[in-house]
Amino acid sequence: MRRTPIVLAATAAGLAGVLTFHTKSARLALGGLPQASATTGSPATTTTAGSSPGRGTSGTSSPPTSTTPTTVPSTTATTVPSTTPPTAPPTTTTTVPSTTRSATGPLVNYNYGELSVSVTVSGNKITKIGIASLNDGGNFRSQSIDQQSIPLLEQQALQAQSANIQGVSGASYTSAGFAQSLQSALGKLGL
Repeated sequence: MRRTPIVLAATAAGLAGVLTFHTKSARLALGGLPQASATTGSPATTTTAGSSPGRGTSGTSSPPTSTTPTTVPSTTATTVPSTTPPTAPPTTTTTVPSTTRSATGPLVNYNYGELSVSVTVSGNKITKIGIASLNDGGNFRSQSIDQQSIPLLEQQALQAQSANIQGVSGASYTSAGFAQSLQSALGKLGL
């Protein structure tokens, strides 16, 4: 009975402290985040890309420039008959070029900030996944979690070849936002 007023006063003081707490937004520079990528060469495709994303003085980054694929037409090769008559008809080989396409998912609010994922595919294979933009509010803990979890999320998506990833323990919100933006980018590419 004597503890009731003390518990109520402490609860009211704690609630008042939580309600008056305000966070300050700041932008995270993406220079500290390594990009996970898998490179595959395609002799029939040449991709022209813009320069790396620019960095403003406030640490903001602009989304990457979309790539414009240039496809080389397919070639046809035929066998030339020798002086002796062939036993089989001449064969024709056609090389089908693969196309490289890129898309950027929407900016997704994941409760501790906002992120957007960019995806590059060659044919139906995901070849590169990266962060197009990231704003985690300047919270040191959020920055630390993002720097550790995003490269793992990129690797998981490359291995899964889809947005169906397990996520990273301790980074549930970042994992969910990453998967949501990635799924939208893949949807834009028809995958």
